[in-house]
Order: sequence, then structure tokens, then C-alpha cells
Amino acid sequence: MAYWLFKSEPSTWSWEDQKNHDGPAEWDGVRNYQARNNMRAMKVGDLGFFYHSVNEKKIVGIVRVAREAHPDSTSDDPRWECVDVEAVCDMPRPVSLAEIKDNPKLADMVLVKNSRLSVQPVSEEEWEEVCRMGGLDPVPRSA
Repeated sequence: MAYWLFKSEPSTWSWEDQKNHDGPAEWDGVRNYQARNNMRAMKVGDLGFFYHSVNEKKIVGIVRVAREAHPDSTSDDPRWECVDVEAVCDMPRPVSLAEIKDNPKLADMVLVKNSRLSVQPVSEEEWEEVCRMGGLDPVPRSA
């Protein structure tokens, strides 16, 4: 199992939208090959951080991959695929990008090195550290 980070502009699809959606939702509209390839690597049960980008720049929740990569319903181009994710829990204390950058344990995190990538991997050590910073106890594990 693996861990991920999903970035979304709150004005487009917010954490509240994700939580209020009836069941899993497509993580659609991704038009970056690296992000698409990350979704192709996901398995059902993998967990991810839900990150509000643009003005907020903070991790606000946890999602679970509910359906593996399949054609993106927002595109007629077969190159574009997406996964379906469902809300798991709120981050008790949202973790900001500034806090992540200030933590030496997270210096190699993709979010720090390539903050523009919309879907990115997170190592198990990074997952545990960010969950700790956000007040999640126990730390959610992929299942």
C-alpha cells in the first residue's frame, strides 16, 4: 500500500465538497502526465492527503482510493485517467505548506520540491510526520 497527496483549489473542489459528496468521487480533470501516472500506480485502499492549494496551501483531510485508474469522464481523450476517492477524516489541525517546509524531516517531500504537481507520492515516514503535525492519533494506515 502507498500514500499520496491530492491538490485541489477549494473554489473548484473543496474538502467540504469531498465530504458532502454521496460516496466516492472521481479525481478528474488532471492533465499532467506525471500526476496521471501517479494515479495509475494507486491501489484501492491507498490513503492520501487532501490539500487545499492556491490561497490556503494546507492539508485539510484524508481520502481513500476507492477505485483504481479508469477513463476520466471529463475528457474524450483516452490518455487521461483518474481514480475515485472518498473522504476518511478531517485533519484535526490543518498543516500548512509553510509548516511542512519548516520541518527538516519533510525536506525531501515532493510537495516541498515540486509544489505544482497536483497528484504526488508521499513516503510512509512523511505520512507519519504530517499526521503527527496535524494531530491524528492513531495515524491512519492504508488498508
